[in-house]
Amino acid sequence: MGNIVAIVGRPNVGKSTLFNRLLGEFKAIVDDFSGVTRDRHYGKAEWQNKEFTLIDTGGYVHNSTDIFEIAIREQVKIAMEEADVLLFMVDVQVGITDLDSAFASLLRRTKKPVLVVVNKCDTFDKNHDSYEFYSLGFDNLFCISSGSGAGTGELLDEIIGLIPEEDLAITEEEEQLPKIAVVGRPNVGKSSLVNALLGEDRNIVTDVAGTTRDTINSHYKLFDKEFLLVDTAGIRRKKKVSEDIEFYSVMRSLRALENCDIVILVLDAQLGLDQQDLNLVSLAIKNGKGLVILVNKWDLMAKETNTARNYEMEIKEKLKPFDDVPIIFTSAIEKQRIHKAVEVAMQVFENRTKRITTSKLNEFAERIIDAYPPPSIKGKFVSIKYVTQLPGRSPKFAFFCNLPQYVSDSYKRYIENKMREEYDFSGVPITIYFRKK
Repeated sequence: MGNIVAIVGRPNVGKSTLFNRLLGEFKAIVDDFSGVTRDRHYGKAEWQNKEFTLIDTGGYVHNSTDIFEIAIREQVKIAMEEADVLLFMVDVQVGITDLDSAFASLLRRTKKPVLVVVNKCDTFDKNHDSYEFYSLGFDNLFCISSGSGAGTGELLDEIIGLIPEEDLAITEEEEQLPKIAVVGRPNVGKSSLVNALLGEDRNIVTDVAGTTRDTINSHYKLFDKEFLLVDTAGIRRKKKVSEDIEFYSVMRSLRALENCDIVILVLDAQLGLDQQDLNLVSLAIKNGKGLVILVNKWDLMAKETNTARNYEMEIKEKLKPFDDVPIIFTSAIEKQRIHKAVEVAMQVFENRTKRITTSKLNEFAERIIDAYPPPSIKGKFVSIKYVTQLPGRSPKFAFFCNLPQYVSDSYKRYIENKMREEYDFSGVPITIYFRKK
């Protein structure tokens, strides 16, 4: 069981509004017009200190003559396979439509928890009208108004009740082998990279975007390095169905991202880093995963003296503030620098699992705080007493001080930058907390 929650339902029931409400920020474009969702469709939501990845499937249905038959059915199937909890959204003002019934009959086949979310319940009468949705055959019904937020607290309580407690202690089995996930948009060369590494056609590679159907874990042992390679998927095209490649590859990437230690994000040199890639980067950071960026198909780029350096600077500019990330220029087809990618990924794994003794940390902290103490705010002086590394899967540090609320973001960045200079945390997000002594 993991923590991917997907919102499914026919167009125009308010999926994006709920998505925004649960993420607590307006990321998607919302309009009363069917099929407007074009922007971000996934993000990290948090409730009572538990996090989950939320997906708005509505954004992936592209205009098709018979929307349900083609696109939505595939999406629901993909969501049923990949998500851990399904939010089935309906509209109390419209009542049960044929599309809702068709959705319900698909969703009844899953063993996963399905919560029926009845939207637009903003009055007592509407709540009463919602009972008809029990006839769809699900036990859990939640009356909400995604516009005003009414009822979303109870829904969130139920969602996090279904998400397992994350065990912060690393299990022995997990410690044994680093898990590296190869993610990126369809057709950037993920499978070619995996094949070049494994030296065999472990995956079928063709020039059709999205030919990888399933996540493939390959046990890899070469050059004294041993790890599991989690290859993520585009999708194999079916003859009759023009399936939604983007949706599928996003679902797969999210699943792999949840389950790995290190993310290798593959870019196509000619396309660069786009919004979809940045979404994956921000999820990797929020999940505390290590990150390596691989610029593939570099052999096809026209070279001038500073091409690679300029390209790297452009990428780092887009990644700010987290720009301490290794960037490698490769060609999977020509097998250029692909083993370098493995070496760097393993180094990032080392960085992510690094433990620093409390005595060393405190010596270091004293030195950098003496050099530049926290600036006083409103005449209040922050005095940092002590620092320690917290247990967990990625580096987290607690600085204990008298007035944590007066530590500015720029001072936190100063400390993080100094830590990165002192200890190699290249490719690894680090979290710094200021806590009351």
